[in-house]
Amino acid sequence: MSPLRVGVLAYPGCFASEVFGVPDLLAMASHVAAAQGAVQPAYETSVISPRRRVIAAGGSVLDVAAVRPVDVLIVPGFELSPTLDLNATLAHLKPEAASIRSQAASGAAVVSICVGAFLVAEAGLLDGRQATTSWLFADRFARRYADVRLRPESLVVTDRGVTTTAAFSAMYDFALQLIREHDGPRVARSTARIALVDDARSTQAPYVDPDLIPTVGREFSLSVKRWLDQNLTARYDLPALAQEFHVSTRTLLRRFRDEAGETPLAYLQTVRVRRARHLLETTDRTVASIAADVGYGDPGTFSSVFARHTGQRPREYRAIFRRRRDPHGSIRRTET
Repeated sequence: MSPLRVGVLAYPGCFASEVFGVPDLLAMASHVAAAQGAVQPAYETSVISPRRRVIAAGGSVLDVAAVRPVDVLIVPGFELSPTLDLNATLAHLKPEAASIRSQAASGAAVVSICVGAFLVAEAGLLDGRQATTSWLFADRFARRYADVRLRPESLVVTDRGVTTTAAFSAMYDFALQLIREHDGPRVARSTARIALVDDARSTQAPYVDPDLIPTVGREFSLSVKRWLDQNLTARYDLPALAQEFHVSTRTLLRRFRDEAGETPLAYLQTVRVRRARHLLETTDRTVASIAADVGYGDPGTFSSVFARHTGQRPREYRAIFRRRRDPHGSIRRTET
């Protein structure tokens, strides 16, 4: 079997770490596979660009080769700062968008890392597809690309030959998935252990910090969110909520979804789960007690909702994320 040709599309302003992260993990996997009996390299990696010279974010100059046919094309993310003119940036990257379309048309699998999804969407590859990106920019992405079926809680989403990943370290989740499919689970597990990479993550939900999400243009939804925050344990009643804000239920749902990209109920569940996560990490309270504290009289229903949002049952989550300081100030895992 010939090596899988993996090309990384470098472009001005891309993150250099996201250019080399996947190829480096694939290189480790090749060594692991060789140690386990593989007789030839499984991957052939290259950094390609339609430009002769590429300066990455931070000023690093990248050595690039001309665009060539590949089996997998990886599109890294870029520095999406609050002051960045996104329209101008994406307009400047039209040669890269054309390269992405050309590779996809030739049968290459296309993979975006973090906000590289914006560039893949600009190339027209995500219309009608499911996708993900960094939770920090998910609202902005959803407003710009309304035809994309965004799954902001997911780490890696593949839909008909196009894969998108969440922020930065999710490139390793994708790489491990690729290694698992190409070299088998044994090589993937060993590679993850050597690189100290978690090979069991399924969602980015536990890492979301709502305080960091931009709020411009979301005044109505923020008012609704504040009310829901203050009535966390109350029974969810959509007509009563609409009456509170002097609108119809239909208008409430439409305006909230337009601004927040989800329903009020979905937001309420997220807030309840976030509160439960905090209690699981910082207290010894029972799961039933925590469920009641966040508005669920039935611990089984709470457990199901919690698992849907975090990928773990409450007790599993507590075992993974809870930390306490010992008398010497070091961090140790608590026993549960």
